[in-house]
Amino acid sequence: MFRLVLSAAIVVATTGSLSAATCAGSDPTIASVAVKNVTQTAGLNNYDIQGTVTNATGTAQPKNLLQSVDVYLGSEKLDAKSIPPLGPGQSATFDYTFQRSKDAGTGTTTLHFVVDLHNDASDCAANAHTNDVTF
Repeated sequence: MFRLVLSAAIVVATTGSLSAATCAGSDPTIASVAVKNVTQTAGLNNYDIQGTVTNATGTAQPKNLLQSVDVYLGSEKLDAKSIPPLGPGQSATFDYTFQRSKDAGTGTTTLHFVVDLHNDASDCAANAHTNDVTF
């Protein structure tokens, strides 16, 4: 009886780890995010930020997928940028402009970007769905 229970536990453990390693879904990751340009307007710096989201798997995302990149300053959600469904290895870019005082010190602001999959239950989440930029 003990051998039967032990064998069943090994099969369940092996099956669980095998299915986690071979996810058949998509895996969108924020491959990069960076400040591309800074301009000044009336005492403010306008930071033009560009990011790239890549589907890191060989599986296409569903054509009806709704997804975005959410932009956070601390815990405050500032905006959401839509991203189209991505094919295997395909990328899409997004742009965001952030304003702050021209007197703000370098390295004092960090924006956090998070992929938000609104209706994709097949997401593998093998890669980071987040990225930060500090300026």
